[in-house]
Amino acid sequence: MRTERLALIPFVVGFLSTNCYLLVCRETGEAAVIDPGTSSEDEIKAILREASRLGADIGLIINTHGHPDHVAGDRPLKEATGAEVLIHEADAHFLTSPPWPWPGLRPLRPDRLLKDGDEVHVGRLRLLVIHTPGHSQGSICLYERDDGLAFTGDTLFAGSIGRTDLPGSSMSDMMRSLARLMELPDETAIWPGHGPPSTIGAERERNPFVKMALGAKES
Repeated sequence: MRTERLALIPFVVGFLSTNCYLLVCRETGEAAVIDPGTSSEDEIKAILREASRLGADIGLIINTHGHPDHVAGDRPLKEATGAEVLIHEADAHFLTSPPWPWPGLRPLRPDRLLKDGDEVHVGRLRLLVIHTPGHSQGSICLYERDDGLAFTGDTLFAGSIGRTDLPGSSMSDMMRSLARLMELPDETAIWPGHGPPSTIGAERERNPFVKMALGAKES
């Protein structure tokens, strides 16, 4: 995806087919990698090659949550670029003390802890942090208002949602988070943590979990 302001390059990485995104501000060349869920040397190199091809400088690594299939590449990417690692404060423990064994995953101290309402700048691009607990306590979505897109991590997928049967997950929190996301404009493109992109409007119309969340909000 390209607009006058940004370039967005998706990668599918790791053995759980996680969507990782390279987001570039075309005006400044500053870039962020969202959810680098791989420690594979080849996959990390592919991200770096694409950034180099675009003349982009990766200064930020942003995690939508702390599960290993979304953060496994934080350390190798940070070592290669010097980028700062950002994660919501409620999921920071996944980085500092990983609770599950995962290939290549080593403890890492994040550089910045995020909270609801924070704004992350990628060059001239502004990403609003929306705290969306449910899949994990510190799950977030990142909303770029000017180009109408949202990175929804494992909160909202095309036609589905992330799991709520894991430690720290909550279906009731997920329902509230989905209802909150539906406050975004229908034309907002969603770029999820797994699977194809969609829009807020399409998920409002077709996603059974969104319908459930909106019904619970009205009752």
